[in-house]
Amino acid sequence: NRAPRFTSTTARARARVDAMHRPPGTQGMAGKPFRATYIWSSIITNLHARVEVKRRRHNLKSYHDCFLGSEAVDAVLAHIIQSKFCGDAEVPRAKAARLCQALMDSRVFEAVGTNVFGKEKKRATFEDSSCSLYRFLDAQKRGTANPDGLDNGYHTSTSEGNVVDEVWRQQTVLRLLQLIELPLLESLLDGKESPRPPPARHGQRPRPALYQQLRGSRDPQSLRADNWLSAAVDCLEFLPDQLVVDVSRGLPKCSDESDQCKRLIYGVLAQHYGEPQHPPLLSNHVFDIHSGISELLVNGKREQALEALQLCLKLQDSRSREELRRLLRFMATAADPQEVRVHKEVSGNRMAVKRAFSSAIVYSARLAKGKVDLMVLFLMDNHSDAFKIPGSLHRLVSEKLASIIKGKDPNSVTGTTFCQRISGQAYTETVQETTKEELWALLKTIHENAKLSVKEKKRLLGQFYKGHPEIFVQYFGTRIASVDV
Repeated sequence: NRAPRFTSTTARARARVDAMHRPPGTQGMAGKPFRATYIWSSIITNLHARVEVKRRRHNLKSYHDCFLGSEAVDAVLAHIIQSKFCGDAEVPRAKAARLCQALMDSRVFEAVGTNVFGKEKKRATFEDSSCSLYRFLDAQKRGTANPDGLDNGYHTSTSEGNVVDEVWRQQTVLRLLQLIELPLLESLLDGKESPRPPPARHGQRPRPALYQQLRGSRDPQSLRADNWLSAAVDCLEFLPDQLVVDVSRGLPKCSDESDQCKRLIYGVLAQHYGEPQHPPLLSNHVFDIHSGISELLVNGKREQALEALQLCLKLQDSRSREELRRLLRFMATAADPQEVRVHKEVSGNRMAVKRAFSSAIVYSARLAKGKVDLMVLFLMDNHSDAFKIPGSLHRLVSEKLASIIKGKDPNSVTGTTFCQRISGQAYTETVQETTKEELWALLKTIHENAKLSVKEKKRLLGQFYKGHPEIFVQYFGTRIASVDV
């Protein structure tokens, strides 16, 4: 009897969400594409983008890839208000919390089990709290949790999910084209990989032993409050095992002061990310994007540069983006002049950090050193905002999905455009017609030019006849017998 109860509960939750958050103008859309999926998927897509998924500690234990219940409510509530799913009506926080409960019932995410007195405890009820931890479920787990084939609201069909992903990618590229001067980005639109793919990286693996060693000589409360160590250990999760072992072996040799411990960890991170063969984490393979962003910075257009960076990072794969996010957070923390001095010879932490990690962030072979430095420092200074999705992209995606809901051509361009889109056949016909008109005008100029000598005109007409006899014949018609070529 468990399966029927699960099915009816989830269906009722979905019905409540659809009724509560259907935007104006979407009523009575039965039978139209994306009727139920649009609102649901937009909320979940926004939730994935807004909450901070990372390893978190609860009761001195670590739980990987988690987000807070309060953060989820904040993200959902902001999205509902911004998108005006409820019109201009006031949306109470409790309503957003109920929506999060429906998302959890539909297996979009699950509560993370925490140990209480040695027993694992999972919450069945969503809690709007900074102490409650949740974790997104992948597509496979969502599928297995729904044996009756009930629409779970996020991946109701593979084709619809693919279309939503493609809309995000296309609108990201279109917005980039509006910000910086770029060539055709067919490789980005097609989702092609970089010609220099990064090697397989280690997953986000918790290192409890390393935390235990750090706790051994320090008070747990002060350890959690030390942003430097917290950011550094987050970066260590992406390092090879041998380097982490080196850190573990070196920690007992450190004195009670934390400065020696920090220098040890910094040295290992700088060694790993300073290797020449380490591929840059800002791995978008279209060089012109990086060049365009650096030009914006040189010209003092910092707001446009930040938005272009946000769009560029949106196009990256999730793993390199997460690793870059952690590294930039650590760099910004280590660059603080009040923190431990990280290099004996280089004066100032900021320049030392920039020099140690620049090559691991942006590919500098084709970009001038000054521009590379400018980009790296800009990323450090804006690391907390660089990974947010700009509001302009949210608007473009919303307009595009809304046009699809209304049954319009999904290939039509919404928002600002600079030219009219035509089919390949129309383009070929236009090229042929324009070429014919220009050749006709050229032949007329040669034939009617009184300044040309008879010999020169004969030579030019002969060359034209050899190259384009059909136009030559059409132009002269019945007079062709009198033309001397």
